[in-house]
Amino acid sequence: MSRVPYVSFSVRPSEGRARPVASDVVRSVSDEVRAGRMPAGSRLPPVRVLERTLGMSKNTAHAAYDELVARGVIEAREREGVFVLAMAPNQASPSPAPEAPRPSFVAPPVLTVRPKADAIALSTVFIDPELLPSERLAECTRSVLKQPGLAAFYDAQGYPPLREEIAKRLGKRGINVSPDQVVITTGSQQAIDIVARATARRSVALENPVYPHARACFQSFGFQVTPLDFDPFGGLPLAAWAQAIARDRPSLLYAITSFQNPTGYSYSTHELLTILEIAREHGVGLVEDDWGSDMLSDSEYRPMLRILGGENVIYINSFTKKLLPSLRLGFLVAAEEAIPSLVAMKRLGTLGNAWLTEAVLAEFLSRGYYDAHLSALQQALDERYASCVDVLESVMPPGTRWTLPGGGPTLWLEPSPAVDAGKLRENVAARGVDLEPSASAFVGTPALRGFRVSYAFHPPERLRTALTILGEELRRLG
Repeated sequence: MSRVPYVSFSVRPSEGRARPVASDVVRSVSDEVRAGRMPAGSRLPPVRVLERTLGMSKNTAHAAYDELVARGVIEAREREGVFVLAMAPNQASPSPAPEAPRPSFVAPPVLTVRPKADAIALSTVFIDPELLPSERLAECTRSVLKQPGLAAFYDAQGYPPLREEIAKRLGKRGINVSPDQVVITTGSQQAIDIVARATARRSVALENPVYPHARACFQSFGFQVTPLDFDPFGGLPLAAWAQAIARDRPSLLYAITSFQNPTGYSYSTHELLTILEIAREHGVGLVEDDWGSDMLSDSEYRPMLRILGGENVIYINSFTKKLLPSLRLGFLVAAEEAIPSLVAMKRLGTLGNAWLTEAVLAEFLSRGYYDAHLSALQQALDERYASCVDVLESVMPPGTRWTLPGGGPTLWLEPSPAVDAGKLRENVAARGVDLEPSASAFVGTPALRGFRVSYAFHPPERLRTALTILGEELRRLG
C-alpha cells in the first residue's frame, strides 16, 4: 500500500539560535494546525526528513513529535507515520486549495489523422519496417553500450563523431563542409523549428502544396507565408514564383527539392538554377529540405540546391524514415557564422538531444552499414515503384492521372474532376483503405484535388489490393 504524501511546513529557529530545536517544531506545527493550514489527517514529515532538512538530531525530532502527541495535536500510527488529529472546537476550518486557472492555448493545427490499425494506409510517407535495418541497429546499440566512457555531458550541437561521419558523407556527394557546420537534430522537423526560431524577419515562401508540419511550424512562429502554387504534372511555374517573391519579399524560401512532400516531384537542375537567380535578385535566404535524394537509386547524385548555391543555402536532411522512424535523427548544415544562432535556438527547445541514439547512428555509419542498407533499400523501392505503376495502369479508370517520380516512396494521384474526394475517402475507408486528406498540405484553398499514394510501406500484393479497391470506387463515383 502506498503512503499518503506528507505535508511540508516552515520552522524558524528561536531568536539567537542557528538551528531549530524541538520547541520550534512544536510551535510551528501547532500554529499551522490552529490556522487551518494543516487539516486533520495531514501526514507530517518522517523523523529522517526533519533530521535532513532542519539539521537536528533524531532524538530532537522524536522529542518534538512526542510533545505534539502529548498535547493532542498529532497521533502516531504504527508503520504509517504521524498525523494531525481531528480539529479542536476553536480551530479554524481549513480553506480548500484554490483550483488553478486554465492556461490559454492556441488551437491545434489540423495536420494528419492516424489511420485505423487494421486499415491499409495508402497515403503514408513511411517505409515498410521489413525493409529497415533493425538488426544492424540493434548490433550497433549493443556495441555502443559496451564502450567505456560515453560522455556524461552533451554537446548541444550534436555528438561530435556523428557530425564527423555526416561531414564525410556529404563530402562524397559534393557538399564540402566541416563537422563544425553540422547541427544534429531530432529529425528534419527540429531542423525546421531551429531555422524558424533563428530567422530575424518572419516571412517565408513555401511550395503549395507542402509538407504540412513545415507550414504549421513557420506559421506557429508568426511567419507571413507566401504560397508558391505548382502542379506536379506540369513543372514549376517559376515566372509566377518570381512575381510572388518580388511582391512579398520573404526572408526565406523553403523547398523540398527531391521527392517533394506530398507530391513526389523532384526539381530539375534548370529549376534549381532559376530559383538561385530569383533568390539572389530579391535577397531571399534558401532552406533546402533534401529528405528524399538518398532514396533515388543511382551510382551518382544529381546536383542539389546546396551544391549549386554554396554554403549560404541551409541544407536539411534526415535519417528517420530511411533507417527507423523511432530514431528521430536528422541534421542541418549552414555557413559557419550562422551556427551559433542555430545552436542557441536548438538549446531553447531541448538544451541537447540524446547522445546514445546519436552514438548508435555514428557507429552505424562508420561501419559502412548505411551504404549497404541504402543500396538494398533503393532496389526494393524501385521494384515497388514499378509494381505500383503497373497496377495503376491496369486498375485506374480513364481520367485518372498520376505522377512518375522514378523512384522514392510516393507519387501523387489525381482523380477525374467528377469524383467527390470526400465521398471517395468515405467509400474506400468502408472497405479498409485509408486515404489521408491533402487539405492540410495547402495554404488556403487546395489548388489540386489529388492525394499521395505510398508504394514504400506495403508489400506489392497488399498494395495491389488497396489500389484495386481505389480503382473500383473511382469508377463508381466518376
